[in-house]
Amino acid sequence: MFEVRSRWKKVVLQVVLTLLVLPYLFPLVVMVQGSLAGAGVSNFRAVVDVPGFWRFFVNSGIIAASVIAIVYVVAMLASYGFAKLRIFGREVYFWILLACLTLPEVVLLAPLFTTDQKLNLYNTYWSVLLPLAALQVPFAVLLTRNFINGLPDELFEAFRVDGAGTVRTFRNLVVPLTRPIAAAVIIFSLIGAWNDYLMPLVFLQSPNMQTITLVPQFFVGEFNNDQTKILASALITAIPEIVAYLGLQRLFERGLTAGAVK
Repeated sequence: MFEVRSRWKKVVLQVVLTLLVLPYLFPLVVMVQGSLAGAGVSNFRAVVDVPGFWRFFVNSGIIAASVIAIVYVVAMLASYGFAKLRIFGREVYFWILLACLTLPEVVLLAPLFTTDQKLNLYNTYWSVLLPLAALQVPFAVLLTRNFINGLPDELFEAFRVDGAGTVRTFRNLVVPLTRPIAAAVIIFSLIGAWNDYLMPLVFLQSPNMQTITLVPQFFVGEFNNDQTKILASALITAIPEIVAYLGLQRLFERGLTAGAVK
């Protein structure tokens, strides 16, 4: 970590940071302006008035919450094992898991479709949330393992001396100390599950099962392409993610910093 003390260095740093932020801020400004073009606030009202809009919102919430729970539990348990437990071949297993990061979502559609058909999972929440959780587990494990590796071994040894087993150590030591990186896992899992478009499009065919990311399709057709309402729906879709990030911002930043440095 470095400190900037002189005034001119602070000015230079502020200018550099501003220039770095502008490329990301510009599309957001354009999206807001576009969503208010034409009918203005009525564009948002038209999005909310889409038949089944709130049902789509609930479906996205169920899928996102389930994905977050699965990814959190699996990533924390796996990271604890990879970081602090003596498991034969754990490095091999870890790198095999990381190799899954190279798999793009689209190449899994055919085998997943066949599997869902045989297991009668097609057009259910499970057909979407299980693949989404599986795709996010490798990255979550990568983050959390680095964080847990940074925890002092003396703490774990002290728990063992006191007679605590693996489960108790995980529950009473790992879970409380990993709240910062848990916030990062929650945010990334929420973004991945809430924003996913391909999986719900392919595996959720019933109108009452569709998610919030499919709302823009109501404004795109053979004879119409209302970009203002598409942008308005994009802004509405982003609200839960913004609220979640603002609520977990401090822990999120601490978790990413610790996970990257330690």
